[in-house]
Amino acid sequence: MDHLILCFVSLFGSIRRNVTNFYYTALKKTLHESSEGFQVILTAEKSYLTAPHHAELVENKWGGSTLVTVEETKRKISEILKEYVENGDTREACRCIRELGVSFFHHEVVKRSLVRAMESPTSEPLMLKLLKEAAEEGLISSSQMAKGFSRLEESFDDLSLDIPSAKALFESIVPRAIAGGWLDQDAFIKGVSDQNGDLPIEDEKLRRYKKDVVTIIQEYFLSDDIPELIRSLEELGSPEYNSVFLKKLITLAMDRKNREKEMASVLLSALHMEMFSTEDFINGFTMLLESAEDTALDILDASDELALFLARAVIDDVLAPLNLEEISSSLPPKSTGSETIRSARSLISARHAGERLLRSWGGGTGWAVEDAKDKIWKLLEEYETGGVISEACQCIRDLGMPFFNHEVVKKALVMAMEKKNDGMLNLLEECFAEGIITTNQMTKGFGRVKESLDDLSLDIPNAKEKFNSYVTQAAEKCWLHSGFGCPAADFLT
Repeated sequence: MDHLILCFVSLFGSIRRNVTNFYYTALKKTLHESSEGFQVILTAEKSYLTAPHHAELVENKWGGSTLVTVEETKRKISEILKEYVENGDTREACRCIRELGVSFFHHEVVKRSLVRAMESPTSEPLMLKLLKEAAEEGLISSSQMAKGFSRLEESFDDLSLDIPSAKALFESIVPRAIAGGWLDQDAFIKGVSDQNGDLPIEDEKLRRYKKDVVTIIQEYFLSDDIPELIRSLEELGSPEYNSVFLKKLITLAMDRKNREKEMASVLLSALHMEMFSTEDFINGFTMLLESAEDTALDILDASDELALFLARAVIDDVLAPLNLEEISSSLPPKSTGSETIRSARSLISARHAGERLLRSWGGGTGWAVEDAKDKIWKLLEEYETGGVISEACQCIRDLGMPFFNHEVVKKALVMAMEKKNDGMLNLLEECFAEGIITTNQMTKGFGRVKESLDDLSLDIPNAKEKFNSYVTQAAEKCWLHSGFGCPAADFLT
């Protein structure tokens, strides 16, 4: 009874007296005079609300004032997060959060952690690790986690004044949190729906995308048809989710046999040549490494397999060695992901690393690419010595590697310089006209020759001059992206 009385007093004690009297009068009318409820109201009114300094008395009845609790708690949360960034001790941070004793307010921990992650890229890995571990320990409930994300999304307008890229950063964190298992997608969607009155389009789009790409990847593992997969991705659209595709591809491959792992590596090379940016690969591998510990629960050798995929990506020129440094800098120093990066570096620096990594899963790209290069050189030699242009075009088409046609362009240009046979460009013209070689592949081929001009000039003194004339010709015939061919001389200085 006493606790119930104090609850009534706390509820009404901070309301203006005339309003309080109104509510008390209204409540009395709903209760019978002989009921315990009526007696509670009378006791609260006589024993507490009419006493001198009753407000202070009631606020401190249970050892504190709720009027300062929220701001004080926010301040303590900020201090905990600040210390955590300095020492990186996740366990200690979780202990401090637990000792706050405000589980109903943990959404504020989530919100402030996310804001810190957005404010400082170097703090992001730590903040996300803290939230992940807090969720796994049951310290932060799924509803509080989702509420924290939703609360942050509500404040984009204000937050963007200080962090212009807030929305983009948030949208990059959400899929990682969901994939990592520490943000419940349904709870988050419900939270956003409750606020906005409708389904968040972006999250529904991501859910559908993940479902669709699993089907695309599984079909690829059955068919080994890279051009078909690329067409499927182009039809699916959503290039903003390229990193999500990469994570899903490698995760599915790691749980299969060496054949599928090799196919995944082959596909990485193809996607890098055809449609994915280096940034997509960096983000995809970062997401994989951030969730490496969770992945290891289902795939025991996940860390070793990831190291092989990383090292292979470097050997295949999908990633540059410096990209490993960039990925590593976004991971906690002593994490499984960081250890995987170190393993990848060791694999790359080993003797005969290239040859070994190209055959790390028993063949594939190491054979397929070299075999394709050999076939391309032979068909170009045959054409250069008097072959039929239609047959050469058919041979290129029969290779079935449209994502690798930049190699045809590169070798044709080099052969034209070496053999002093500008007629090789007639083959490129025909391939372009028939749609065998796209503008994208043509531009990549010219770009690769441009990058190797210094070396070519050692054997072909007039290489730069010849290349200049080829660029001019290609620009006139619209083979290249406009930024490459106009003016041609800009690319030779």
